Amino acid sequence: MRPSGRKLDELRAVSIETGFTKHAEGSALIKMGDTHVLCTATIEDRVPPFIKGSGLGWVTAEYGMLPRATNTRMRREAAMGKQGGRTVEIQRLIGRALRAGVDRSALGERQITIDCDVLQADGGTRCASITGGWVALKLAVNKLMKAGDVISDPLVDPVAAISCGIYAGQPVLDLDYPEDSEAGVDGNFIMTGTGRLIEIQMSAEGSTYSRDQMNQLMDLAEKGVAELVEKQKAATA
Repeated sequence: MRPSGRKLDELRAVSIETGFTKHAEGSALIKMGDTHVLCTATIEDRVPPFIKGSGLGWVTAEYGMLPRATNTRMRREAAMGKQGGRTVEIQRLIGRALRAGVDRSALGERQITIDCDVLQADGGTRCASITGGWVALKLAVNKLMKAGDVISDPLVDPVAAISCGIYAGQPVLDLDYPEDSEAGVDGNFIMTGTGRLIEIQMSAEGSTYSRDQMNQLMDLAEKGVAELVEKQKAATA
């Protein structure tokens, strides 16, 4: 029934390669099917002005897509002189999602920036960015702890994200682009490793969905996030 031949509750093939770049304090190349995102973490001994002097740390994110991440070339946003609204919305989502799993007091007054660069897109780029971004963040924090700059682990709960939707009348897990472009209902579910919800983005296009279908999508999301968290733990062990 699915174009990929996957089961309704089956993730795409997932791999996470750590240490992908030389200079970043933490880096991970996450592949979810044909969606590939490079996530890097940068540690800086500064924080935004609005929390300076508070003793709290900050985690933020930037997001972008390479011109040929999709089947037709997109102009670089730098060449256009500004970021698009979609880019701004996604990077804000990534930042607040990752902060939900961080004890900012334990992090101390420093900032970690997660850069998420989409090398190839086939649906679910924001979810892959959050899931891979957590791995890059974890690796950067490990360096802080090894150096003795942070005493207790500020990462209190892993954070991962997955898409779910109603495709051809059936609830499905981890939509790729052919499904996402045809789905009557689709959503992004951001959760912690202990199953706590951070954010749900749900919308219907030319369709509606019932409370029962919403519950089915929630069940799929919980299953998918649990599997992704195991991948994150294996990558950072």
